[in-house]
Amino acid sequence: MIRILIFLAVVFALGLGFAWLADRPGEMLITFGGYQYQISLMVAAVAIVTVVAAVMILWWLVKSLWNSPYTISRYFRVRRRDRGYQALSTGMIAAGAGDGALARKKTKEAAKLISSDQEPLINLLDAQASLLEGDHEGAREKFERMLDDPEMRLLGLRGLYLEAERLGDRNAARHYAGRAAAVAPQLAWAAESTLEELTERGDWDGALKLVETQKSTRQIERDAANRRRAVLLTAKAQALVDSDPNAARTAALEANKLAPDFAPAAVIAADMVFRQNDVRKGSKILETAWKAEPHPDVAELYTHARPGDAVLDRLNRAKKLQDLKKNHAESSMVVARAALDAQDFATARREAEAAIRMDRREGAYLLLADIEEAETGDQGKVRQLLSKAVRAPRDPAWVADGVVSERWAPVSPATGRLDAFTWRAPMERLGQLIDSHEDRPAAAIPAPAQLAKESVVDADNHSVSADRPDEPASSAGGDPVRPVTAAGFAAVSADAEPVGPAEELTRLPDDPGVAPEDEAEKSPRRFRLF
Repeated sequence: MIRILIFLAVVFALGLGFAWLADRPGEMLITFGGYQYQISLMVAAVAIVTVVAAVMILWWLVKSLWNSPYTISRYFRVRRRDRGYQALSTGMIAAGAGDGALARKKTKEAAKLISSDQEPLINLLDAQASLLEGDHEGAREKFERMLDDPEMRLLGLRGLYLEAERLGDRNAARHYAGRAAAVAPQLAWAAESTLEELTERGDWDGALKLVETQKSTRQIERDAANRRRAVLLTAKAQALVDSDPNAARTAALEANKLAPDFAPAAVIAADMVFRQNDVRKGSKILETAWKAEPHPDVAELYTHARPGDAVLDRLNRAKKLQDLKKNHAESSMVVARAALDAQDFATARREAEAAIRMDRREGAYLLLADIEEAETGDQGKVRQLLSKAVRAPRDPAWVADGVVSERWAPVSPATGRLDAFTWRAPMERLGQLIDSHEDRPAAAIPAPAQLAKESVVDADNHSVSADRPDEPASSAGGDPVRPVTAAGFAAVSADAEPVGPAEELTRLPDDPGVAPEDEAEKSPRRFRLF
């Protein structure tokens, strides 16, 4: 558009110039070679413009002829490069789609048209084609050659890292990730692998520095960075408890400040504070963590904050925790344990039963069995409660990647992942709920006068077992049995032999049976097959 405007401006200026000359006639006298030439001013101006235009055209022709070899070669070079990039693009798409044959074909075609030094993506396509063909050794050699090129070094390290992960060589994978993280700390995959290596060997300070770098480069959000720092500081405090208590205390308090609801950080921080006889500060730390999420480790340390306390004092502290988090199974369990230690069996039983109503689980039944044994010594009821505990859901524990641990750990022992342990109930035992004939209420045994013989036939010829009235029977056609009616009893012959009452099952010597109050409360239930 600008060129058009400039052209129109030039034409307009020339027109104005010629119009100005036409309005002012004049003559021009030129003496050349002994001759005098007299022409008008307008003709002279036209001649000058014509000569200038002719010279420009002649210069353009000479220049075009002079540069024609370069222009022709440049045309073919650009055409060749376009074909090469088209082959490279098709090859990358084929590699992404998993078409190894097409990727290899386009790799060779692109390598013929474009130099690999000019376009490094050809090396990547070549390595990807080798991987698709199953030539992992050749792919690793190509990735290793990329390490010599500064532009391709990170790509080569990434490829070698993935190959090491595929082979299960964790040390080699972390070596390549460490080299990549040293060159480009913003790479998330390199930073994560390096972080796993640092935490595995217990270099908590190095891991903290790496997390701070991740936070500064915005690889992770602020909340995630604070969580990771809390986990690492907790692990550092646990490692320094015996060797450097002051450093452990500082790290634990900082971890608790970053994540007040993180139970392991609260426990180690409160423990270090208790060691310095600051019970009030430690209790506040544990109370804050308990409000966020009740945890048995928090309760255990809170109730035993002062070693010289009597059992009643510990019971009062447990009740204080219960007031902070009411209507929670863990709160009731804490009070029940403390009441058992104080031999307040009524309170212990009441709270244990409340815990079972809120969260039916294994530990609550075991605690109730301990209370029963300590209070009454009734081994029958104790075994009954232990049987219920076996069938009840398991208590929460620290679980990470299928590993169940009683104690928290900063990394997973299976994968090395940081902050993998979570407090939850482990996977349920194998098996589905099935009907339990033992849990069904016993059917009432009919009186002898109601039975005339072992089987009777009603009007529809459906038989019912007289000594097993609760067992269904089927006719030949598969129809359900109809109830026995008065007509059926009337059809019994007069000389029918009466049947005596069913014999009661003899109890084993060590089987105390079920108490009447428990039998009254019995209802149909289900149990787990494990």
